[in-house]
Amino acid sequence: MKVVSTVNELQYLLKELNLSPVGFVPTMGALHEGHMSLVVNGIQRCPIVVVSIFVNPTQFNDKNDLRNYPSTPEADLGLLQKIMREKDIVFIPTVQEIYPEEDKRKFLFENLDNVMEALHRPGHFNGVAQVVTRLFDIVKPDIAVFGMKDFQQLAIVKALVKQTGNKVKIITSPIIRENDGLAMSSRNRLLEPEIRKHVPVIYKTISAAAEMINDNDISKIKSFVSDRINKEPGLKLEYFEIVDDIELIPLRKKSEMKRDRHYVGCIAVTAGNIRLIDNIEIGLV
Repeated sequence: MKVVSTVNELQYLLKELNLSPVGFVPTMGALHEGHMSLVVNGIQRCPIVVVSIFVNPTQFNDKNDLRNYPSTPEADLGLLQKIMREKDIVFIPTVQEIYPEEDKRKFLFENLDNVMEALHRPGHFNGVAQVVTRLFDIVKPDIAVFGMKDFQQLAIVKALVKQTGNKVKIITSPIIRENDGLAMSSRNRLLEPEIRKHVPVIYKTISAAAEMINDNDISKIKSFVSDRINKEPGLKLEYFEIVDDIELIPLRKKSEMKRDRHYVGCIAVTAGNIRLIDNIEIGLV
């Protein structure tokens, strides 16, 4: 694999190699097996894959969160080296390279930007939209692979592609979990050991919630999730919502569910000082 740090280097390489389709996996580093599954997905589809490693400052509404975000560049390259091919490219730009000038663009996503993560992280998705459009403009991929764990972000990216008329095809990769069910995340390594013991309850709880849907209404399921999470030491529920997979409109009653639509239970939990998100498909049987 080749490692580059400037837009000019990256675009020169892509032009020289002249391979198609181009696959793209945007990451913020601190890579784990979840990221590797995205890269493998891209490799299986494309003769060349670009993986970017860039911690995007515009999507952090909490500057402490930005400062504390894990950075493991040597380990990241070690993991990528094991699976990437000779012609694949790792792009590790500076902030100046991505934003030579301050990005003041504002994006509107209607309901997508008014629920769940958007309420708890103001401006987050505008920052995501800024960096994704910028990276798409730089890489010009035919295919981009995103993980299902960041479900709301995935919906935002799909809406963004439609809004901008970009021809990139968005591919979704399933959540990769630890042996105890915890969704793999770069933030997991920041969990205190004592708190880490309790976080598997998150996946157990949303799995139980998914099974409750046939015999219980939404309010009862949400109460169950809240009670179960909040009684676990060190954990606090931020939200649990059952939403459709396109507009992300939270359900109030089970009668609102349509059999030809897909629904997802989305959860955010504060575990000690670390914020974790997860989701699960929920459907009527």
